[in-house]
Amino acid sequence: MSKATSPYLDNPNRLADVIAAIQAMATYRHHMCAFSRWADRISADESKGDYWKKIFEEHPEFFRLDTTREMASLVWRRQLPKRFHVDQEKHLSKLEYEDLSAEEKKKVSRDPLTPDDVKTLIDTAINLHSRALEGQRDSKWWIPLASSVGGLLGAIIGVVLKQH
Repeated sequence: MSKATSPYLDNPNRLADVIAAIQAMATYRHHMCAFSRWADRISADESKGDYWKKIFEEHPEFFRLDTTREMASLVWRRQLPKRFHVDQEKHLSKLEYEDLSAEEKKKVSRDPLTPDDVKTLIDTAINLHSRALEGQRDSKWWIPLASSVGGLLGAIIGVVLKQH
């Protein structure tokens, strides 16, 4: 895997950023937000919305954009049913959800992830980052060989020139 194919190698802070986004997006009461809101939640700087959008786009293994491409969410949370009441901060049963008014249903999101779920996602990010680094190292196997061959050729040329 080369630097061009792995976003984990584009920026020395990328792994830390992915981990920070996972933590914030896994536990925040709303499962989907605009980029500027995630920027505020993750790095306390709303103006960094475009920066975080790029991270979300480059890591589809964890993040997804909505159909308007103006909001992002964590893939894992998108798979959960919408049953978390953000004001009451509790999981609703199917019956409790069905009994809500249309206005109250707007206050329902997807459940936050458990600490074990978050740990699984972070471990996955670390493993993907490690593989990218290994791939980068493996793609440069020829550099020490080329240096040795270059040194050998230099020595041979030196001997040949010395004899003439």
